Amino acid sequence: MRIDDVNLTQILVDQATQRPHEPAIVESAGRGVRSLTFAEVADRSARAASLFREAGLYKGDRVLVFQPMSIELYVALLAIFRLGLVATVLDPSAGRGHIEQCCGIARPRAFIGPARAHLLRLLCRGLRRIERHFVTAGRAPGATRWSILERLDPAHSITACDPSHDALLTFTSGSTGVPKAAVRSHGFLLAQHAALAESIELEPGEVDLATLPIFVLANLASGVTTVIPQGDLRRPGFIEPGPVLEQLRRHRVTRTVGSPALYARLLQGARAASDAGSESGKTGLGGLRKLYTGGAPVFPPLLQELRSALPKGRVIVVYGSTEAEPIAHLDWSEAEPDDLDAMNAGKGLLVGRPVHRIELRILPNRWGMPLQAMTAGEFADLALDPGEAGEIMVSGPHVLSGYLNGIGDEETKFRVEGEVWHRTGDAGYLDARGRLWLLGRAGAVIQDERGAIHPFAAECAASQLPWIARSALAKHNGNRVLAVQLGPRAPADAEWRVQETLSWAKLDRIVRVPRIPVDRRHNAKTDYPALKKELERHAN
Repeated sequence: MRIDDVNLTQILVDQATQRPHEPAIVESAGRGVRSLTFAEVADRSARAASLFREAGLYKGDRVLVFQPMSIELYVALLAIFRLGLVATVLDPSAGRGHIEQCCGIARPRAFIGPARAHLLRLLCRGLRRIERHFVTAGRAPGATRWSILERLDPAHSITACDPSHDALLTFTSGSTGVPKAAVRSHGFLLAQHAALAESIELEPGEVDLATLPIFVLANLASGVTTVIPQGDLRRPGFIEPGPVLEQLRRHRVTRTVGSPALYARLLQGARAASDAGSESGKTGLGGLRKLYTGGAPVFPPLLQELRSALPKGRVIVVYGSTEAEPIAHLDWSEAEPDDLDAMNAGKGLLVGRPVHRIELRILPNRWGMPLQAMTAGEFADLALDPGEAGEIMVSGPHVLSGYLNGIGDEETKFRVEGEVWHRTGDAGYLDARGRLWLLGRAGAVIQDERGAIHPFAAECAASQLPWIARSALAKHNGNRVLAVQLGPRAPADAEWRVQETLSWAKLDRIVRVPRIPVDRRHNAKTDYPALKKELERHAN
């Protein structure tokens, strides 16, 4: 059977046949643990498919999923894929206005989530307009209870879908206007699975602590056991580390994928647990064989600390985006002293070589201006040579080719001989060895009479000072300003030392702020609009 002829549900069914009794997903449940084998996940998702079918849902219908990362989330997703429905996912914490906009764009026919998610129906007209409701935990008025799955016969058949058929719909935050809807087809999900399985080396029998939803789908399709961390995954930088460290120990986790903010917390927790003499403290992160981190800039000090915490393991940086995951990766053990010197000197952040399944080019930075279709010759002439900084452009089977209704395509897509290329919005360059260096957001570069300076150049260099918890470069009132969040052991002359270390950056001011604001999802990317407000308060 060719991969183009199946969807992820079929691949999971194959895994259930090959390893029926091996655990597929493990999660905390109250004071205990709940676990489903690969065969049980396949059976339960087939029963959920029966429930959706009895409710009158048909191929192409959209199902709004408000289920947190859990076993039931993947049971629901696999049932949706099995029937050729379209899983529609958005962040309910983004607020009522965002939910109303997204419901107006997607027009889902069904809504699924726990009882607390159904409370939103009282506030949002868009949710009340949805015809069918399913409640996965507790009770909700007018909603079918998920518990009836036990009484249903499984729907073993899998609806045939063309690779171009929609499978998953997600939304951007809409912070700059109307939310964009990213549409992933069945073919896209399969291509992404293949790229992930290769780049993060998924091997059957491994046990993965996964914090990002898309990686669990890749695990299920690869015969890898997933352990879902105990805690609020919406705020990885604030998660309580003790329970997660105990999960690593108890379930003998061998690999993990997550935000750098999460691993910073786990390192803090491991140190505290070790000082207290606990079992999880003695083990710490040392049982891991592979640790993949990304979704936000990962600077050398954290990577070096993680490397020390994993004496028998590997630490790998993964660079990607919502529209293209993965793009590049770097095994930190392959970074050389000269690379570290370059990062400390403001040359940017090394993220390694592009993955095999992607095409990557650097073009002159024209962020904010649409790019017109061009010939292969025009594209080749425009592409920059190694060492020249510009916008990072990617293309490939696991790169999103467009948004729903074309909203957002003009700013982020262009065509070369009919092939779609995606503008990541990031700036960077390729070195002579074909490795990618990140410089920050393409729209955040500061250009003045002194030349150009990029955010990651300054922030990566500043990270070498051990008492800087976080920094962010911004232009404020015409000045080059580096906002710094200092740690408890910062010296009295911290500003002078930063100026001295980053003399090449020709900074106008160093501004202390209580906390650098970060994004909601990874708790690690600088939130520039919020930073501007912080500078207004502290830079005057």
